[in-house]
Amino acid sequence: MSRDDILIEITAQVLMKAYACGIFPMAESADDPALHWIEPQNRGVLPLDAVHVSKRMRRTLRTTHLKVRIDTDYEGVIDGCARAREGRDSTWINSRIRSLYRELFKLGHCHTVEVWNGDRLVGGLYGVALDGAFFGESMFSYERDASKIALVYLAARLIHGGFRLLDTQFVTEHLKQFGTIEIDRTAFHRRLELALGHSADFLLLPASTLPDDILRIIDASVRSP
Repeated sequence: MSRDDILIEITAQVLMKAYACGIFPMAESADDPALHWIEPQNRGVLPLDAVHVSKRMRRTLRTTHLKVRIDTDYEGVIDGCARAREGRDSTWINSRIRSLYRELFKLGHCHTVEVWNGDRLVGGLYGVALDGAFFGESMFSYERDASKIALVYLAARLIHGGFRLLDTQFVTEHLKQFGTIEIDRTAFHRRLELALGHSADFLLLPASTLPDDILRIIDASVRSP
């Protein structure tokens, strides 16, 4: 469900309250100054006790030359997420989105997972942490598997940090590979309420954690059949 355009000033504090209510902002395009409040009827979530990492992806994680960093380049990540790409000529990330999430980043609520090839940022994602919930906003990739690596590292970080909910907002084929499911609004709010009742620490996992340890964290959390 799309709420009315919000033309008044939206502060970082207002935005965090919106997340606590299960809504998030989007713009029609990068050139549109207005924001819309979005609350989908059906919501994408990646259950942290059911994250699936394929055999091929496991090999990639163990053999790749790409390195993962945390919270070092907000501007680079937001630029990557905002760029036009194959199958998408426009972006919903406008100047107000950039400014709002930059403020959340400075306050320690917005986080980035970045994938680097030497000194080049080649993939990553960003999102918002609130208590035991993490709200994934967008991801990008300039090299094969870079955004997938970022997502796996994010999942392990959230599990290790005690998070209860990874909200992906929507479900895509890309996200389905990792176990993302779609639930209705009522079920999402139940999960959100439980997550907001728990404290969590996004930065608990050291940024230098090795791929084998990332996979062990994920495997240890997966429910037994």
